[in-house]
Amino acid sequence: MQERANESMDKKQETKILFVCHGNICRSPMAEFIMKQLLAEKGLDKLVSVDSKVISSEEIIGGIGNLMDPRAERELTKQGVPFTQRRAQLTTKEDYAKYDYLVAMDNENLLALNQICGGDPDRKEYKLLQFTGSYNDIDDPWYSNDFETAFQEIKRGCEGLLAKIVED
Repeated sequence: MQERANESMDKKQETKILFVCHGNICRSPMAEFIMKQLLAEKGLDKLVSVDSKVISSEEIIGGIGNLMDPRAERELTKQGVPFTQRRAQLTTKEDYAKYDYLVAMDNENLLALNQICGGDPDRKEYKLLQFTGSYNDIDDPWYSNDFETAFQEIKRGCEGLLAKIVED
């Protein structure tokens, strides 16, 4: 199975994933690093690139994005997911052409993403939990402080997205 997945992926150009959330300090960077770990475990990290961005300018002050929330960093560490320091980056209309999958964490993010990108003519915009067969939101742990639940939901969504990418 692993060999077939790699062979199938080798025939395609690099797949590019963009995760987005409201602030790009909790959910979307967690998704970025979870997906990077899943890809590395499957030997697909050279074939799929992953990034995350913000759909609101709230976490960008004076042109500089805020760092990932320390609570998100703690949860990633607790779960054994490696990460690097990163700053919130703003999603732009040009991102639509750059990425194959633009993945939001909730309905509000998805609507904002669609507005920023000027629509979704190529059907590349998704909610993360769609890849699990659900259309539920991933609640923002910045408010709930429930980073463990957010992590588990994000991981399930990333596993579903990875399965779709390998299948395609």
